[in-house]
Amino acid sequence: MNECISVFDMLKIGVGPSSSHTLGPWRAAERFLQELRDQGIFEKIDRVKVDLYGSLSLTGKGHATDLSVMLGLSGADPEYIPIESIQTTIDDINLQKQLFLGSLKVIPFNPETDIVFNRDFLPFHANGLTFTAYYDKVEYISTFYSIGGGFVVKEERTNALENAIIKCAFPFPTDKADDLLKFTQQENKMISEIVYENEKSIRTEEEIHNELMRIWNTMLECMYIGCHSEGVLPGGLNVRRRAYDMHRNLIGELPYNNPQEWLQVIRKTEVKFRQILKWVSCFALAVNEVNAALGRVVTAPTNGSAGVIPAVLMYYMVIENHDANEEHIKQFLMVAGEVGSIFKKGATISAAMGGCQAEIGVSSAMAAAALCEVMGGSPEQCLIAAEIAMEHHLGMTCDPIGGLVQVPCIERNTMGAIKAINAAELALETDPKNAKVPLDKVVNTMWQTAKDMNNKYKETSEGGLAVTVNIADC
Repeated sequence: MNECISVFDMLKIGVGPSSSHTLGPWRAAERFLQELRDQGIFEKIDRVKVDLYGSLSLTGKGHATDLSVMLGLSGADPEYIPIESIQTTIDDINLQKQLFLGSLKVIPFNPETDIVFNRDFLPFHANGLTFTAYYDKVEYISTFYSIGGGFVVKEERTNALENAIIKCAFPFPTDKADDLLKFTQQENKMISEIVYENEKSIRTEEEIHNELMRIWNTMLECMYIGCHSEGVLPGGLNVRRRAYDMHRNLIGELPYNNPQEWLQVIRKTEVKFRQILKWVSCFALAVNEVNAALGRVVTAPTNGSAGVIPAVLMYYMVIENHDANEEHIKQFLMVAGEVGSIFKKGATISAAMGGCQAEIGVSSAMAAAALCEVMGGSPEQCLIAAEIAMEHHLGMTCDPIGGLVQVPCIERNTMGAIKAINAAELALETDPKNAKVPLDKVVNTMWQTAKDMNNKYKETSEGGLAVTVNIADC
């Protein structure tokens, strides 16, 4: 059976620092509110409690999971909430000990007692959370699972889908890389063209264009903000922002007034190998520093790996092709989204399930395939690029210090971006008939590696750097 995953499912606009631990719980809270409305009991509710389980509990404080459920229950939308209003909303809840439920009614709410951190794991997924609403001595209970990349499911709904034929609207539905490759050969089209045909089955061409450009403009603005923000990131690790100083040294005295002018100015800078490495690293650092500060980013495919794809696309636009335009941007994003969906269907994009290979590894594979296509690669070479990028992230653990998406997460985005560029170049020099490892085999291997990996290396902060280095050391 084929699961239809849109580009806009893989590339979502939201708030940092984590797609699975911030955006997912936020969306779960929104869905819970909708359930209360659908049940006709919203107006009766006089109290709400939230239980966080597994990885959501173990690293929830560092990932702002508690803040995200409060914002979600308050009716705020992560795509559009003014970033500057987030802290004010949280401060008001903590101070007043009450919540403006769904932006419609005030109920008592004490975050210290009404958000419960449970260390045990629910059996269905490592990221579980349960909402309980109270009214007239009645409890309404609903459990959700944040499965990575901002995707949220319910166990009963997932099981029902597994036992039914999924009707897919896409003319070219794919579960595996082989499916995608066959369609490109059958239709004599590039990967982006196949994806575009799928997207047109559910959206107008104008909607596709506008949404893809909104995603890119959010990425560009995020890089711009990160390169122009200095100071120390929140959370207690005292991590100093590095994109600001790196950018200042690279850009020199060239004048500009906005992100679009900035992009043009960068094209005029020196592009020796060291400078290229620094620019790509700077773009990735900038995004993930914004993410760590609860800024607005594009989940690609997760927040913890949000810097890889914009850094590689920016590299293409300011270093590789000064004539790059909106068509190249859309082409890049569509290929990236499709490759990400293959990993989501065949493995996971959740670090709580698969370690960092599921986040940085997948984002690097997405970026590598996308870069390969815009640089003239065939569909076969694009999939080779994705395979190379993931192959060299296999086994990467997720061990964030203090449960924060900072160390080693921010730097890992720079490495994922550089590997993506390298993978694309290797693929462009590869004759597909000589390739030894197909992408689907790497997806399967990544999933098997995820299942074999010790749980302490899956976003629990109970292993690796998270225990050998702690906040006190910093």
